Amino acid sequence: MSEDPRPTASGIGRVLVVVYAVLALAATGRSGYQIATKFAEAPVAYSLSAIAAIVYVVATVALVARGTAALRVAVVAIVFELVGVLAVGAASLLDPALFPDETVWSRFGQGYLFIPLVLPVLGLLWLRRVHRARRASTVAATEAPS
Repeated sequence: MSEDPRPTASGIGRVLVVVYAVLALAATGRSGYQIATKFAEAPVAYSLSAIAAIVYVVATVALVARGTAALRVAVVAIVFELVGVLAVGAASLLDPALFPDETVWSRFGQGYLFIPLVLPVLGLLWLRRVHRARRASTVAATEAPS
């Protein structure tokens, strides 16, 4: 049996990967600069930016990879991302003193046009669609006459 095609090789899946890759680069650059130049000013905020960067890199790689394990890693990374955006977003509004400088997820991603808030929802919807399509394909293959 041949390897599953990458669901992110074309269409909306490709757009999703591109947006994740751009956020991975932006978050990595921002957190690297913040940690290297002014970490003592806001260690919590800058550490959270680094965590966001790692999550975006992992999600991007998992979305590009093939197979069930990659799909699972993508789901875990994107769920973590959603929880992080919601928790950091709420904390940054409730206690702004914790966040003297912006992070990727502070104020629910306001500095990134709220893309960090919307992206994980879209990502999880996409992954659900991919999972259902794979499951339907597997069922159809097992029911087909030999």
